[in-house]
Amino acid sequence: MSIERTRNFCIIAHIDHGKTTLSDRLLESTNTISERQKEDQLLDSMDLERERGITIKSHPVAMKYRADDGLDYRLNLMDTPGHVDFTYEVSRSLAACEGALLIVDAAQGVEAQTVANVHLATKQNLTIIPVINKIDLPNADLPSVRKQLEDILAIPADEAIHASAKAGIGIHDILEAIVTRMPAPPKNTDEVLRALVFDSVFDGYRGVIGYVRVFSGRLAPGTPVKLMSTNKNYEIKEVGVFTPKMFATPELSSGDVGYFIANIKTTAEIKIGDTLTDARKPATEPLPGFQEVHPMVYSGIYPINTADFEHLKAAMGKLQLNDAAFAFSSESSVALGFGFRCGFLGLLHMEIIIERLRREYDMDIISTYPSVIYEVLKTNGKLLEVDNPANLPDMSVIEEIREPVVECFVMVPNENIGDMMQLIMEKRGSVEHTESLDTRRVMITATIPLNEILVDFHDKIKTLTRGYGSMDYEPKGYRASNLVKLDLLVNGEPVDAFSSIVHRDKAEYRGRMIAAKLKEVIPKQLYQVAIQAAIGGKIVARESVSAMRKDVTAKCYGGDITRKRKLLEKQKEGKKRMKSIGSVNIPQEAFIQVLKTN
Repeated sequence: MSIERTRNFCIIAHIDHGKTTLSDRLLESTNTISERQKEDQLLDSMDLERERGITIKSHPVAMKYRADDGLDYRLNLMDTPGHVDFTYEVSRSLAACEGALLIVDAAQGVEAQTVANVHLATKQNLTIIPVINKIDLPNADLPSVRKQLEDILAIPADEAIHASAKAGIGIHDILEAIVTRMPAPPKNTDEVLRALVFDSVFDGYRGVIGYVRVFSGRLAPGTPVKLMSTNKNYEIKEVGVFTPKMFATPELSSGDVGYFIANIKTTAEIKIGDTLTDARKPATEPLPGFQEVHPMVYSGIYPINTADFEHLKAAMGKLQLNDAAFAFSSESSVALGFGFRCGFLGLLHMEIIIERLRREYDMDIISTYPSVIYEVLKTNGKLLEVDNPANLPDMSVIEEIREPVVECFVMVPNENIGDMMQLIMEKRGSVEHTESLDTRRVMITATIPLNEILVDFHDKIKTLTRGYGSMDYEPKGYRASNLVKLDLLVNGEPVDAFSSIVHRDKAEYRGRMIAAKLKEVIPKQLYQVAIQAAIGGKIVARESVSAMRKDVTAKCYGGDITRKRKLLEKQKEGKKRMKSIGSVNIPQEAFIQVLKTN
């Protein structure tokens, strides 16, 4: 297919606005899939994606379409995730496209993630075609959504296509708009091979399979190629396109999106955003790749059985190849043994990675409480980055601790604005400004510490607004704060797995909460065990696990009270001696219980 009749585009939208359903309809109407292959959420191949009804990975697929002008076109589509934690997936897909279909739900209108994705697309200079989806819903409000498109996103409402992916309305108009409105890939005068690696997966039999967008030249089996970041040479074994399964083709030419298999054996050899070029006549400089992604949230992941450490390491390497935003390094803990310190883009990202390790690689793992990266300025002027509370220096040598803050955009119905502002203040945030989007909704812009929105902020927004609220955030640097290290002592010994860096005002409450939970799960010893939460040398919370008691006075069935007292004193001395030499072994289940509740 000639480059003039190739169109590369992706679908962007807020979570649950109908991207995957629209992809299914496009595949059906271009006869890319047969009646026999039809199923809902066709491009969501992971069990997790189908269960949760969300897209986690972007999926490329090539379609052939005969337009109204009688010509055949090749359309390369990329379905992208909508959740804020997977923005990196979206940016990778955008780098391989010339245009984007922007889906807006006719009932819900423009949401926080819609705004963020439009900014990403305009930054890449993509042609945006707005589509108002779900117009067949009884509560669809087209005039209001058209107004939002113009007021919030500055996109002319006349350009919007009215559609319903579920009912199959407007699908032909969308396909025609892709052909007529979106530009063809730009032509390169020289025939030097330049291909952008935008994703990759690991296959146990064939090694690493790279997903590429060819910008110039041709890629065919037998071509000697070179990856520009590592300067390593390979030979192409197979190339092809996605329909949506892999389908081998004789070659990939300029403008095509497909896959390549070379003799790449290990996951460490290929980087996302790398440029593939001809080893005999290489390109002088690489294509502009993706920005280096920085994890926002850190957590420790440990195998429950220490013998699984190497298996876990191999599994994480394979996952990292498939998800470049996931980072990990080895660490060890006194309580949990050897494991890994892992970086994620957000809490959902962390949840998905842990679930994939359990399902796809059959790993039994436990994760520690999520934390963020703090900047610590020492009294000698040195600046440290701390992602693990165990690495925090002594408070006496710390000048100040800075925490990462984010700019948060929250869209809520008018009646929930008071509750929302109260929630932001509870989370130590400050409201910058509010803006009325239409007669029903308000957008609140607030600055909040990242640590505060990690765990339950998104859930609380949904609860307060009965599901109508949405949020998006972007990093806004660091600011100094009154932070302290909260240690948990069991029988006077600190347990590093439960240490955390918290704001001084919230330290006492958090200490009480964990101490109370530990009291429930630590088994009784022959002596009383003290569980204490401490900030430096100051104890802020305490719980006690009572001792197992043997009734030593049972044999006294009469006589003077002094006989009983003597036996009790003797028992008391014994318990005191035991406490000074005894150590409390916290069972693995206790860690799992406490870390789960956190």
